[in-house]
Amino acid sequence: MPSAKDTVHQFLLQVRSGLHPGRADRFMAGRVQAHQIVSEAPVVVERTPQQYAEHVQEMLDAYGAFTLTVDELIADGDRVYARWTQTGRHVGAIDHFPPTGAQLTAMTSAVYRVEDGLIVEYWIQIDRHGITAQLERAAAER
Repeated sequence: MPSAKDTVHQFLLQVRSGLHPGRADRFMAGRVQAHQIVSEAPVVVERTPQQYAEHVQEMLDAYGAFTLTVDELIADGDRVYARWTQTGRHVGAIDHFPPTGAQLTAMTSAVYRVEDGLIVEYWIQIDRHGITAQLERAAAER
């Protein structure tokens, strides 16, 4: 069985990266608790691997074929902290911003909890303010 760190690393490289979203079921339990920040308020949603694959497809629709670089990966038992940089192009609507074609960079970090080689829970923070600032700048330059 792969280590928690290996599971998360491969998940990021294969699934979250947009390269193979359909492989989510190889790295995620049947139901995963996703702790997210939406409009600065904590929200917990439950996702299946199929729903996560659809979420990645939404990112591909908005950012095109983006690159994901794992900047840091630290494991402690069943928990893995990951920080990554995601860069793409604004090719689809994001929030209320129509596509601009501008390059967008998102800084994200998450802590994943892994049981029996599968992700069962995660806590994620995305620099939404930074993304919004980039979208505003791109819209103003049009």
